[in-house]
Amino acid sequence: MSVSIKTAREIELMRHAGKLLEQVHDELKAMIQPGITTWDIDHKGEEIIRSFGCVPNFLHYNGYPASICVSVNDEIVHGIPSKKHYLKEGDIVSLDAGLIYQGYHSDAARTHAVGEVSEEAKKLMKVTEESFFEGIKFAKAGHHLHEISAAIGNYAESFGYGVVRDLCGHGIGTSLHEDPQIPNFACKSRGIRLQPGMTLAIEPMINSGRPDVVWLDDDWTVVTEDETLSSHYENTVLITEGEPEILTLSR
Repeated sequence: MSVSIKTAREIELMRHAGKLLEQVHDELKAMIQPGITTWDIDHKGEEIIRSFGCVPNFLHYNGYPASICVSVNDEIVHGIPSKKHYLKEGDIVSLDAGLIYQGYHSDAARTHAVGEVSEEAKKLMKVTEESFFEGIKFAKAGHHLHEISAAIGNYAESFGYGVVRDLCGHGIGTSLHEDPQIPNFACKSRGIRLQPGMTLAIEPMINSGRPDVVWLDDDWTVVTEDETLSSHYENTVLITEGEPEILTLSR
């Protein structure tokens, strides 16, 4: 396994890529309401990304046909936007987006309520986001990668939720997916020792029911096997000498 350590110049480029992606997510969040289509979200997202002089890194990646992954309710990740899929009151929608700025990638995901949603949905989204922050308590130089994984999984499972095992986070830099893989659950291996300059896309994917998943016939959309809700929260994170820096989220 070869995990890239970014130079100061590379970190500056990734920092800017992250700030731009945060703006994309902020603008997409503002448009979420009943009656819009998942295609509307994708179209707007690509428009914003290109307005920054950037490229949407998901578009045509391994054949994926859109710029924003839009996943609704029991769809975990990689939902394909459609002009026929209208959001309705009570839905939850996960937006996974990324862009390339001067050759460097950023990647982040958010799950949003569509209008008023159930208490169950609110809790799932809250715990998924909280599990990310539990994980990055260990995203520090000298810690091992799977301390992040264990913290995420143990926190989510303490609420009785299913932590997806078939998909994971990843390193990121000049490629969208780099080493290492980052599971969201405790593993036997301690994983690599974290070093300053590593950049990681950490992304809990949490189901309200069991962790089991199914791929739909489009070969992209991943759904919960038991048809329960799923939530996704992701940021691009820089390992530093001290506290981790979240490149896709301003404090």
